Amino acid sequence: MAAVEATQPALADVSKTSSEGYEKKCIFCKIVNNEMGTELLHCDEDISCFRDIKPGAPHHYLVVPTKHIGNCKSLGKEHVPLVKRMVELGKEILQKNNVTDLSDVRFGFHWPPFSSVTHLHLHVLAPASQMSLMSRLFYRLNSYWFIAADQLIELLNSKGETT
Repeated sequence: MAAVEATQPALADVSKTSSEGYEKKCIFCKIVNNEMGTELLHCDEDISCFRDIKPGAPHHYLVVPTKHIGNCKSLGKEHVPLVKRMVELGKEILQKNNVTDLSDVRFGFHWPPFSSVTHLHLHVLAPASQMSLMSRLFYRLNSYWFIAADQLIELLNSKGETT
């Protein structure tokens, strides 16, 4: 209970600032606004992090914008700093949880229509070498349904450029 009370002031601030970026039917909006009782590993005005309810690896975290933003197909070049910050937070959370081999980590997003929640969310999975067969398929790089964070950043950076 003390841990929950200690996080209340930060969460109260988020609630005040996120009313315009809040979708009442979105489970992730409810989580970051402390309506679901989910432990938040990080929460600030821009991004939040919590454990995945169905972990695909020993360490499986979701990093989400605190304010509701649609899936990765709705992003533009202006969202590159947000995506980069999401990846950085994912690395910080892994390091706080004693994951030091960042070469055995998977950072990525499900590509619509293969997203179960339309709130943008970065999957942080480690160690990738310990993912189950189903998880390896579900979070497979270079697939139609999952895009690595660095590939998404590259895609967003190329938006607006003419070829």
